[in-house]
Amino acid sequence: MLGLVISLLFSAAFGYVAAQLMKLSGPWYVYVLLGIAGGIVGDLVFGLIGFTSNSILSQAIVSVIGACIVVFLYRKLK
Repeated sequence: MLGLVISLLFSAAFGYVAAQLMKLSGPWYVYVLLGIAGGIVGDLVFGLIGFTSNSILSQAIVSVIGACIVVFLYRKLK
């Protein structure tokens, strides 16, 4: 249970960083969802090119880039 809470906090932080980079505003739960989706998308994209994230720093970078991709796609579809 504690691991889930920590994971959601990290996801929110990564989502917040991506939202600031992409000039997106919204409530806190948007950042959490953005961070979770960014982690999934980032893992998929970087997995396709053969990059695996083994440390917290590399996972943070992958999640933020993935979240930026999600924001970009959201803006294009909107």
